[in-house]
Amino acid sequence: VQLQAFGGGLGQAGGSLRLSCVASGRTFSSYLMGWFRQAHGKEREFVARITWSGARTDYAASVKGRFTISRDNAKNTVYLQMNSLKFEDTAVYYCAGGTNRFDYWGQGTQVTVSS
Repeated sequence: VQLQAFGGGLGQAGGSLRLSCVASGRTFSSYLMGWFRQAHGKEREFVARITWSGARTDYAASVKGRFTISRDNAKNTVYLQMNSLKFEDTAVYYCAGGTNRFDYWGQGTQVTVSS
């Protein structure tokens, strides 16, 4: 399985960005999918995850109420809608997926929020 993230770039504080992650392979629809991020000089941290059906989502406290994870299994794609961006959201964002844990990782996409 290969994961490729898109949609990073420069956003303004208070603004919005949407990340997409496209997966290869026919098993995407059965995968737990998630987003993680790593800011410069910091450890990678969990952002959000979504079950294979989309029935359940979980968020880090720092993004809850601002970010929304969703998926389209017909398109093998998972999304991260990021609203009310803050400077501290600046990081490289990674998508990840797997059957019961995050075995597969994408290459990351840079999100930079200007104040």
